[in-house]
Amino acid sequence: MGDDHGLMPLGRTGLAISRVGIGTWAIGGGNWPYGWGDQDDAESIAAIHRAVELGATWIDTAAVYGLGHAETIVGRAIKDLDKRPYIFTKTGRVADGAGGITGSLKRDSVMREVEQSLARLGVEAIDVYQLHWPDPAEEIDEGWTTCVDLKRQGMVRHIGVCNFNIEQLERISKIAEPETLQPPYSLLQREAEHQLLPFARDHEIGVIVYSPMGSGLLTGAMTRQRIESLPPNDWRSSDSAFRDPELSRSLEIAAKLQKIAARVGTAPAALAVAWTLANPAVSGAIAGFRRPDQVTPVMTAATLHLSRELAAEISGLDEQNADHSAP
Repeated sequence: MGDDHGLMPLGRTGLAISRVGIGTWAIGGGNWPYGWGDQDDAESIAAIHRAVELGATWIDTAAVYGLGHAETIVGRAIKDLDKRPYIFTKTGRVADGAGGITGSLKRDSVMREVEQSLARLGVEAIDVYQLHWPDPAEEIDEGWTTCVDLKRQGMVRHIGVCNFNIEQLERISKIAEPETLQPPYSLLQREAEHQLLPFARDHEIGVIVYSPMGSGLLTGAMTRQRIESLPPNDWRSSDSAFRDPELSRSLEIAAKLQKIAARVGTAPAALAVAWTLANPAVSGAIAGFRRPDQVTPVMTAATLHLSRELAAEISGLDEQNADHSAP
């Protein structure tokens, strides 16, 4: 259960975090293979400040977002704040020298990344340091052992993983138990709720979920016309999730969610995020903000408590998963 301020314990870390945190994938800009198009850095900083003002106590970023640019923007944003939010970042995705991104969990690569992240962020230690992907598989143990050493050295305070499955979590637990897990989870991507989230809860692994709004598809603002006009340096312009048959299914679910949101008097984006937070395994959800005007509607999800009936109704919007219980 959360405390009187709406904060939730993050697994065994001892950290208490806001239900909604600040995601920075998009503010990395468009100059890398998984960008969200060009961004206005001043707007990005203003969005971070607004989210903190409204109660966000943590920022999730990664060294690979904009190849360091997102971390640089986060560093600039937190420099102006009286009280610094927790900083979570990730390691293991690096430029391959040919315009692409590849995985490296080798010790020297992780050590190089953490030093660069600390410098860009301007902090003495990273609050939660995460292996970004279990890739390459044969380097998982080396990468995780390095994270354990970084925690021992005090360069990072807590360690976790992103995009790991149960088998991989069990594998690294033989070295040291992961403190946090970051999986994708939304009304459009529900695989985690069946086995992964219950496993995390049983093992007291703190969970923060990403893409709870389906990368924009559940906000109520996404249309076919808008998708067709996405710039080439926005990864969504060429991703299968934004093409049929997936797109038709997603837009249908989004339209139904929009009707429920109107009925209960909230924004579809807030309802989408609150639905993920209704799962008892989830401590927090990452919401990506690029402009301050995007912040307020989504931050209301932190205090939006869904009744069992409403959560079940939203779960049933996805007919492929309608026979599964509500979170």
